[in-house]
Amino acid sequence: MEDDELAEIRRRRREQMQRQAMDQQAMEEELERQKQMESQIRLILMQVLEPEARERLNTIKLTRPDFARAVEQQLVMLAQSGRIRQRITDEQLKDLLKQLVPAKKDYRITRK
Repeated sequence: MEDDELAEIRRRRREQMQRQAMDQQAMEEELERQKQMESQIRLILMQVLEPEARERLNTIKLTRPDFARAVEQQLVMLAQSGRIRQRITDEQLKDLLKQLVPAKKDYRITRK
């Protein structure tokens, strides 16, 4: 009876270790996939943006990473669809950013 229980415990432990190994392998594959995507995005942005524009986008990434990620994705989609015919300058990027930034609401509080 004890041998059966011990064998069952060992079998469960082996299955648990196998699941953990598979989960770890899946996470490593996902990280590798993300690294490849980041590399492809960087390459496309290097082809599409002038150095000054790339520098501006990197600065934005430091302060507003989500917004910068959205801009990068939009630029990559435009480049892949062939809608960008020449490299984007810093001024053009500024104009694009102004269009993408939502208008701030101005609140006025008056006291009576």
